[in-house]
Amino acid sequence: MILLLSPAKSLDYSSPLPPHQPTEPRFAQEALATAKAASRLGPKKLAGLMTISDKLARLNAERYANFSDQEKRAALYAFAGDVYVGFEAQTLDEPAIRFAQDHVRILSGLYGLLRPLDRIRPYRLEMGTRWAPGRKKNLYALWSSRISDALAEDLSAQGSNLIINCASKEYWHAVAQHPPKGARIVTIDFRDDGPGGPIFNSFAAKRARGMMARWMCEHHLTDPDALKGFDSDGYTFTAEGSDDGIWRFVRMR
Repeated sequence: MILLLSPAKSLDYSSPLPPHQPTEPRFAQEALATAKAASRLGPKKLAGLMTISDKLARLNAERYANFSDQEKRAALYAFAGDVYVGFEAQTLDEPAIRFAQDHVRILSGLYGLLRPLDRIRPYRLEMGTRWAPGRKKNLYALWSSRISDALAEDLSAQGSNLIINCASKEYWHAVAQHPPKGARIVTIDFRDDGPGGPIFNSFAAKRARGMMARWMCEHHLTDPDALKGFDSDGYTFTAEGSDDGIWRFVRMR
């Protein structure tokens, strides 16, 4: 069983790191080539492609221009957005982190697919960016088959065919357009209870995805049905709105 997460725009390269043994991304050379191509775009082009401020565009242009010299940090500790606030990796023990290394994967516009302890350099490149190096029309075209093959390899190593999708729609599309052959996919749908029925809360859902990943790793879960017991922050599995491919969890307020 592999649980998929999206990366984060916010990064943390200053907090103290736990003493885990880092690993290298399997697509490190592809990431280096993509960063080199992105360095030729310049701040103005980057700002337009990613709809970011001039200040952020200059920062990322500088990152790409000096990519090989940038500090590297394990992805699980480098990403600092809402998903990773929910994950709270800094407080997980060593066995839980080892479990995450085997059972959690992070989709990335620059690195394709990451294990939690894979070391990455700071970057910003959303999967939905309408650009890719070479003759590819976008990053989906660049990464789709590579991600699929890597997931298939990881699932085979586990003797499993199950993917738990806790990624955003933007990143999940990189898998959905070319899913591993024979894979069973369950998408987790987090909702808040509302007066007219369950409603989607983007901010809360992002944190909940990280909390579910953490919960799975803390309890070393390999039985997918055990995930239905997830109850962090008031969430409860509900059969209403769920089916074989979508599991809904509702937070009562």
